Amino acid sequence: MTLYDIPLKTLTGEPTSLGAYEGKAVLLVNVASRCGLTPQYTGLERLQQSYGDRGFTVLGVPSNQFAGQEPGDPEEIRTFCSATYGISFPMLEKTEVNGEARHPLYAELTKSADAEGTAGDVQWNFEKFLISPQGEVVARIRPRTEPEDPAVVAAIEAQLPV
Repeated sequence: MTLYDIPLKTLTGEPTSLGAYEGKAVLLVNVASRCGLTPQYTGLERLQQSYGDRGFTVLGVPSNQFAGQEPGDPEEIRTFCSATYGISFPMLEKTEVNGEARHPLYAELTKSADAEGTAGDVQWNFEKFLISPQGEVVARIRPRTEPEDPAVVAAIEAQLPV
């Protein structure tokens, strides 16, 4: 099974998978609306605007596992993201990223190591995984690294198919 084969659901509950993004570079990010890192939505949206027409997408994955910082239902999450940050990128349903109920997607993603060689649990909200157009994790970026950090931008640009 590849990352493309893992069943997912959109924020509105529709079935999907990463296969819908095959051939694109994807920056998959676990997000939360009540976190000190929530302003990273601004940088994520700028990346979407800058590279969205070049075979790239940000994919937001709400999670309430870190200090209850994403308590909203799907409609509250959608409204917050669009009204506060003008988010245009797709969002998946609220997901467990760690622990026994960890979603199968995150069971695979967390096998990938960060730049220091550390794999394992997601550390906090806004941890980022860059997935190549071929469906491979090519970078794991820890939460405090801003989306528009030059190293993140360079990694994205290196994966753009167009």
